[in-house]
Amino acid sequence: MGNFDFVRQTLPSMHDDCARAESYLSSDPRSACFYSRRVVEELVGYLYGVLSLATPYRDDLAARISDAAFKTKVPAGITQKLTAIRRIANTAVHDNRQVGPDVSLMVLRELFHVVVWASYHHSPQPGVVPLQAQFDPSLAAKAAPLSREDIARLAAKFNEQDEAPALAAKDENLAARDAEIAQLKQQIAAAQAAAAPDTRDYDEAGARDLFIDVLLHEAGWELSDARDREYEVTGMPNADGKGFVDYVLWGADGLPLAVVEAKRTSKSPEVGQQQAKLYADCLEKQFGRRPVIFYTNGYEHRIWDDAGGYPPRETQGFYTRDELELFIQRRTTKMPLSSATVNTDIAGRPYQARAIKAAGDTFDRKQREALLVMATGSGKTRTTIALVDLLQKANWVKRVLFLADRTALVRQAANAFKAHLPGSTTVNLVTEKVVDGRVYVSTYPTMMNLINDVEGGTRRFGPGYFDLIVIDEAHHLRSSTTSTRCWSA
Repeated sequence: MGNFDFVRQTLPSMHDDCARAESYLSSDPRSACFYSRRVVEELVGYLYGVLSLATPYRDDLAARISDAAFKTKVPAGITQKLTAIRRIANTAVHDNRQVGPDVSLMVLRELFHVVVWASYHHSPQPGVVPLQAQFDPSLAAKAAPLSREDIARLAAKFNEQDEAPALAAKDENLAARDAEIAQLKQQIAAAQAAAAPDTRDYDEAGARDLFIDVLLHEAGWELSDARDREYEVTGMPNADGKGFVDYVLWGADGLPLAVVEAKRTSKSPEVGQQQAKLYADCLEKQFGRRPVIFYTNGYEHRIWDDAGGYPPRETQGFYTRDELELFIQRRTTKMPLSSATVNTDIAGRPYQARAIKAAGDTFDRKQREALLVMATGSGKTRTTIALVDLLQKANWVKRVLFLADRTALVRQAANAFKAHLPGSTTVNLVTEKVVDGRVYVSTYPTMMNLINDVEGGTRRFGPGYFDLIVIDEAHHLRSSTTSTRCWSA
């Protein structure tokens, strides 16, 4: 008996990969993660078919799970589990570090949850699904381990198999598939009409904590020290004055850089805002430095620099140690933009200087977005470069991302930045693989392909990597004007 035996009847095409993932639980945790991700790929593709969902802007697993239409059909806790498995497996396959059996066990528990949920709600055989959504590791068989080279070959083989049908698809094959899905939908509808309400516990708290750990690991936080989790503070407004911070992110100097407060997936992250503030108050009193505040339900995340005077805002993860140290340093070192001088050698026309000053005034007032609308041929790129120069000299930004919709525009922008800001290394992400730069220029598709890259277990371009994002041609007000939108961190 195995945990996934029921999948033979509910989702038969996925059973073999489920069984393989389970068999590698203790003997080869890396392979267990790899096959778990394989199941998630198949499962998400299956759900897109039976739920009649259109393919999103990019046909890859990350885009499919993140698509708004998919999220309206699949509970937040399940999409969170799917994302956690995808990210952990990506790191496990591509990172040289050892993957422990504790990691593979967490992944298989989450895989079991999503397969149980999908089998009960979106298969023709909900009656065979276990009554309890709990993975039992004692049922897992033990298979001979694979090498990382074996896994790499398997990944390449699966990619070829997945792409071949799409390239070789014939109209009759597509018609047969559509007919099969239509029949499956009817069977699922009939089964669901007779199914009892789902009262299983899918362990949202476990999924939340796992996903938060994944995001923190991607930002370089090992969480190996006892004080990284459940750190005790005093001075809380309760009976004994004590509290326990879910996560504290520490600087190299031993002082706290950030607190992370986690609430249940079913609750809004705002529920944790006041609690996180109280923890930050206690840590500031103890250590003399105000930490940055993160609060999350594992699905949505907020960052709040109340010491800097900014309101909370949504973020897609956590900052690295270097990014947080720079973040806190800027509270005292960045200069008002109203008094900064525009470099007229870059943008010397009066209206360009006014545009730069207007954007600077917007950022001074704690607003993070500015829109510049300028006539075609009026020097929009040079204005942007002068704005970047101003922000760098005033210690507002270190790294900048410039996005354009065409390769030719990216090349032109890269050449312009290199000519006017020779002291800031410019990287054209369309043609260069260099990561260490100050200004990065890219097309939207190229950046979307890079946004989830993980190198050595760390996310290449995390949410705190860029201090300023410039989107060229953000909005066409009329045919004779173009626009640039800037976001400041």
